[in-house]
Amino acid sequence: MKLLYKPLALLISVLGGLIASALFNKIWALLPTRGDEAPDSTDEHATWRDVAIAATVQGAVFGVVKALLSRAGALGFQKATGTWPA
Repeated sequence: MKLLYKPLALLISVLGGLIASALFNKIWALLPTRGDEAPDSTDEHATWRDVAIAATVQGAVFGVVKALLSRAGALGFQKATGTWPA
């Protein structure tokens, strides 16, 4: 049964990345005076502070989305099959 979970986990991971990216972009746009797009770490015009804030927010968003979707996928798999995937 655990082998059946692997493709589902991959799909959940890709979906999570898309959701997290969209959510991060919306959150970043709400931050005052930060601009529309988060700075890249190699952007020569970005300040250290803005790069650090962007990385912190992005890491938090991606971590939470990944954990929530992974947990939901495991619970859904358990409900469907009767076994825990991990």
